[in-house]
Amino acid sequence: MPARFSVLLFLLLGFAGLKAQTYHAVVSTNMGKMEFMLYDDTPLHRDGFIELAGKGHFNGTLFYRVIKDYIIQGGSKDSRNAPPGKFIGYGDPTKTVNDEILDHHICKKGALCAPRQPNDVNIFKQSDISQFFVIQGVKYRSGQLDTMELAVNRPIKRKIYDEVYPPEKKELLSKLKAEERWDEARELADEIKTEIDIRYALADGKLEFTEAQRQAYTSIGGAPQLENEYTVFGEIVSGMEVVDKIASLKTDQNNRPFTDVKIDVKIIKP
Repeated sequence: MPARFSVLLFLLLGFAGLKAQTYHAVVSTNMGKMEFMLYDDTPLHRDGFIELAGKGHFNGTLFYRVIKDYIIQGGSKDSRNAPPGKFIGYGDPTKTVNDEILDHHICKKGALCAPRQPNDVNIFKQSDISQFFVIQGVKYRSGQLDTMELAVNRPIKRKIYDEVYPPEKKELLSKLKAEERWDEARELADEIKTEIDIRYALADGKLEFTEAQRQAYTSIGGAPQLENEYTVFGEIVSGMEVVDKIASLKTDQNNRPFTDVKIDVKIIKP
């Protein structure tokens, strides 16, 4: 297939996918307006967000956690009318939903995500849908993504290697070679390698970027370190310049902007 037709097909499929999403959310602030589409295949997050927005939960809250080149986070009810300098952002533990982490929803620039409590108190990665964050992120080179994968995957493989090939097996393999029992040595070495490969293939926690993820992070950017950790339940369709403007605000020691950015959320129904 000629390259130009491949690109055209990709764009058409992409636009078809965007059109399939039925709900949009408009997040208005005193610094501008953003519009997001909400994914239909994350229904717990979509419906929870829509319900809270309909009740006015987010209105008057702040973007209270702003980290340039990373995220802007807001919606927590304790941020409403919070005095300057107050630590805020506790969220609402009664508004949790099960995770809907899907590989094809990428932590790219403009992704709409749900925060959550850390793994040590939240092993199932349940989301706090009473607040949200938007990824700003940065662009990455392909080599940087390779380095990130190695940093995560190398310790996993090393642990497996040490478990499968302990000192006693190393000693046995050395003995077989010293005695020139080559067939036995080769058989043992193959067994060790196969076991390491199988365990690594089944290991949890590996970081292996897909082609789609690599394309997103090297073109528009994002926060690849968040992959498989947080549910992405929507993405921006307009107003990315507002995200960038908010992310550039000066903040205090708690990452709260000195200038309050108030939120108002409206849902656009199909």
